[in-house]
Amino acid sequence: MRDTASGPFVVTLVVDMPITKLDALDVVAFAADSHVENAGTAFPRVGLAPNVWAEVQIPKFADPPPIAIDVCSDSSLDLAREHARRLAAALASMEWRVRMTSD
Repeated sequence: MRDTASGPFVVTLVVDMPITKLDALDVVAFAADSHVENAGTAFPRVGLAPNVWAEVQIPKFADPPPIAIDVCSDSSLDLAREHARRLAAALASMEWRVRMTSD
């Protein structure tokens, strides 16, 4: 599924835990053996592969978790799913409880 007609293909991972966006990005980068790109901007993300990245979405003010990790691909939904599964497995090995919203 695409967010917009020209937007990326997105698969969302959901994590039910209280964590800040910055901490979640650091953990995602560590799990993916990558780094946070655009740190300190309004649009930080973690590169997972060429044309594939992860973004962290946090709840609105005063809403409880979960957080969402959007795995995005400019190429295809299959590629986004593949990397979402890999990231979910890496996070699970770090004892995060992760579920995929679409598969």
